[in-house]
Amino acid sequence: MTDNAVAARGGASLPPGLTATVEIVVPVYNEERALPGCIDVLHDYLKRCFPFEWTITVVDNASTDRTPVVAAELADRHRGEVRLLRLERKGRGLALRTAWARSQADVVVYMDVDLSTGLDALLPLTASLVNGHSDVAIGSRLARGARTLRGPRREIISRAYNALIRMTHGVGFTDAQCGFKAARTEVVRPLLEKVEDDGWFFDTELLLLAEHNGLRVQEVPVDWVEDVDSRVQVVSTALDDIKGLIRVARAKASGAARVPGLPRRPEPRAAHPDAVLAPHSDGGLLWQVLSFGAIGVLSTVAHLGLYALLRMWLPVLLANLLALTVTTMLNTEANRRFTFTAARGSTTRTHLLGLVVFALYYAVTSGALLVLHAVTPDPARLLELTVLICACVLGTAGRFLPLRGWVFRRASTSES
Repeated sequence: MTDNAVAARGGASLPPGLTATVEIVVPVYNEERALPGCIDVLHDYLKRCFPFEWTITVVDNASTDRTPVVAAELADRHRGEVRLLRLERKGRGLALRTAWARSQADVVVYMDVDLSTGLDALLPLTASLVNGHSDVAIGSRLARGARTLRGPRREIISRAYNALIRMTHGVGFTDAQCGFKAARTEVVRPLLEKVEDDGWFFDTELLLLAEHNGLRVQEVPVDWVEDVDSRVQVVSTALDDIKGLIRVARAKASGAARVPGLPRRPEPRAAHPDAVLAPHSDGGLLWQVLSFGAIGVLSTVAHLGLYALLRMWLPVLLANLLALTVTTMLNTEANRRFTFTAARGSTTRTHLLGLVVFALYYAVTSGALLVLHAVTPDPARLLELTVLICACVLGTAGRFLPLRGWVFRRASTSES
């Protein structure tokens, strides 16, 4: 196969003479049946279509079946091209941390053993790392151009989790947990020293740290088919992920998330010396008022709907607290992106300061509900919602000045 054919099949063109070594890590746990077929398919694809020098490393996460034996047989059959690394403790993050830290390749890759992601995305994933354009590359099932086949349950969970990441950390990537990622080895090693999670949150934490430290993360839209035999425990994994997001946010706020020794991407500048870059503007006070009002209306509607839903199971103050917490974080992020667009500072700091303003807003709305219940012990639900609407309008008007003059003014001068 010619170089042009390889480039066409992989969807990326490569400069002549561009070379690199690539190590592809496949973590496994009790995969004695699936492993041989998957490795043979991957091996065949690499032999036919991948232009760089490569090796496959199967990392066995303390399997209790014949997986280590099967992996050893594959390594013996494809001597020098397939290797086995045995670990005595489980954890996908642990597998990637161990293999990537030991790698001597220029680029390290990770993919799931089920090969849910189409292999034609492998060359675009690695090409931008080899030529130095990007530092980390990830396959995305949610980026424009991606094609996925999965059930509605996993679709909803995936989109909700990635929306939560964008809302709380303001990241640019869309899919944190697709099992198809790559990184330049010299860049990922310092990051690995900061990543604490050894389980499923490892991917998300690595990406959050990479973007926080100014590294360029490239997304590659992929073709992806759900593995119906997935063993991910959704509830426990989701709780661990939320704890991880909070932990990383605290590390960002304290400065502990800064990783020394990483390459710094230069600030954007015009390619032509006579070109002038327009300064970033937020559109002025009129735009801020109109945008803030529109977002406030949508937030109020969402708050009332969520409150009405939660009141079916929860007492009045708890229902209001949960509904307000969710909608306030959405409101703050929307205002950061659309209203006060010139104040592009630390997302974590912005949300922390926004929660302080939220406390005042919560006091106004909850105080109105408490007064209503003191005057009328068992008010009609319509009356309760009416009072809450009035309190929301008053609270929204009261939020504008502290957000504009404090939260987003501070963000505009803070460290990104």
